[in-house]
Amino acid sequence: MFTDTHCHLDFDEFSSDLTEITKQCVQQGIQRVIVPAVSPDNWDKVLQLLPSTFKTPCHLFTCLGIHPWYLNELSDIDLTHLTNKVAANIDNIIAIGETGIDGTIARDFNNLDKQITFFDHQLSLAKKHQLPVIVHHRRSHELIVPMLKKHNLENGGIIHAFSGSYQQAKNYIDLGFKLGIGGTITYERAKKTINAIKRLPLDALVLETDAPSMPLNGFQGEANSPLRVINVFDCLCEIRHENRETLQTSIEQNVQQLFFER
Repeated sequence: MFTDTHCHLDFDEFSSDLTEITKQCVQQGIQRVIVPAVSPDNWDKVLQLLPSTFKTPCHLFTCLGIHPWYLNELSDIDLTHLTNKVAANIDNIIAIGETGIDGTIARDFNNLDKQITFFDHQLSLAKKHQLPVIVHHRRSHELIVPMLKKHNLENGGIIHAFSGSYQQAKNYIDLGFKLGIGGTITYERAKKTINAIKRLPLDALVLETDAPSMPLNGFQGEANSPLRVINVFDCLCEIRHENRETLQTSIEQNVQQLFFER
């Protein structure tokens, strides 16, 4: 059995065939899909995927947060709204996110201070409610690590779509975080990340697709899908020295420990 720990099933790309995709997930052994929110505009849509509303044999789990790509038009009042939304749905969410810092967006929009403010608030929410956090990064490891140290989250979280060096990975692992392993490792050019993942402890790894974004090597030009989590796993098996059964069992145990054993 597999879990896609990061998939945006609420996005429009899935709206016409969501039921069919979730059925296919179950047929392929993908038992769980975790759906992070990205902005106030999609909080309710994500929450509509809860079992009480959307009936599917695939287990869907939701998170609430504000992604750094979507905060340019937002203000402090939206942080208050997020605080209230999380409190009202605390029994329905398993993490805060997707949140984080994006250095490329910060450069393009000159909004680094605002990103830091929004990230800091969401880390505080995760701490208050003892929830894991789903962290987006791009050219921002040096900013994110000190903030995670400052908040010292008891339940850690996932560094989504990890790409970086062994030492950068180790910094997160030492803070109690798992690393989201996705399509990056399917590209031969990602040698630094691949070499890091070869060396990392198995109890720090989880699988993800980030569908419909981040297409895997060999599937460029196609919308990504949670079904591709198996392709990511196949690639990970080629990178690691453990056998398939050990890898699969350990990764699912990591997901279970992070989200479902609190």
